[in-house]
Amino acid sequence: MSTENLTGTDLGSAGVGAKLSTLDRFLPVWILAAMALGLVGGRLIPGLGRALDAIAVDGVSLPIALGLLIMMYPVLAKVRYDRLETVTRDRRLLIPSVVLNWVFGPALMFALAWLMLPDLPEYRTGLIIVGLARCIAMVIIWNDLACGDREAAAVLVALNSVFQVIAFAGLGWFYLHVLPGWLGLPQTDLTVSAWQIARSVLIFLGIPLVAGYLTRRLGEHTKGRDWYESTFLPTIGPFALYGLLFTIVILFALQGQAITSHPLDVARIALPLLAYFAIMWAGSYALGRAVGLSYERTTTLAFTAAGNNFELAIAVAIATFGVTSGQALAGVVGPLIEVPVLVGLVYVSLAARGSWTGAGATVGA
Repeated sequence: MSTENLTGTDLGSAGVGAKLSTLDRFLPVWILAAMALGLVGGRLIPGLGRALDAIAVDGVSLPIALGLLIMMYPVLAKVRYDRLETVTRDRRLLIPSVVLNWVFGPALMFALAWLMLPDLPEYRTGLIIVGLARCIAMVIIWNDLACGDREAAAVLVALNSVFQVIAFAGLGWFYLHVLPGWLGLPQTDLTVSAWQIARSVLIFLGIPLVAGYLTRRLGEHTKGRDWYESTFLPTIGPFALYGLLFTIVILFALQGQAITSHPLDVARIALPLLAYFAIMWAGSYALGRAVGLSYERTTTLAFTAAGNNFELAIAVAIATFGVTSGQALAGVVGPLIEVPVLVGLVYVSLAARGSWTGAGATVGA
């Protein structure tokens, strides 16, 4: 596994901070600035949120879609697709990933939502929907920043995509209607079509995945692997972070009014989200080490388990409960908390990398 991040900067265990590019070294600053710019713009510029929201096709925000595609393409172009077989054979990675994403994750969010928001049913429902929407987009960025296994990330997000199309609606019915009924709690119905979920997967993963695969195949065929990896990839690498920052600005500009108008509600919603991200990431990280995965694959396991598909969660909440609903606000708060928390966990992961044992650093690589 390469020790280079999105922009091609060496992130080897020796001298991590000293070898970072300016773009990477101040990444938390750029992300916080992008969040602030979006929030302030959405709050202070009349009609900005409505104007951005109007640029949509069949409910899909074109500015957000553009940002996510620009963000994901360079990373997926770096994947060595001829190595994917080594990932698909690794049951120590695949089985824990499925269990963490589709059994433990939704159950944990359900429990945290009911424990911390028993008096706020709309926000509680919104958080449960967030817990069901497993990440297939931005997790690619966090994984690459933390020097995770790109090939493993490509396989796991593809696996999450398949499960998302198959299981999302059924799990929504179970956690919002069936399980609360068994426990004697208030029930909620969720209306979501399989096409709505499949469309999210096709746009936010399918397009950049196909583009990345074709770019590598054509680039290596015409110029060779050395040119592709030493010249082409470093050239397109920074665009992943540009796309990330653009997406954050647009996302927070769209929802700036809603977030800044309900600061106390945002704080209440943030508490279970903080607990969720911390438990999912730390638990996945500990599990990866326990089963003997390499640093790279443990990191990939942790970030794919901790991240969520905010675009899908927000779209489902708006379609079912309305754009001004508490459920939609809970979905909007998701990336507000997830972005800075997972950026912080990138640095925690890189710091922990130096303590990895020699045996653990090579298993599954």
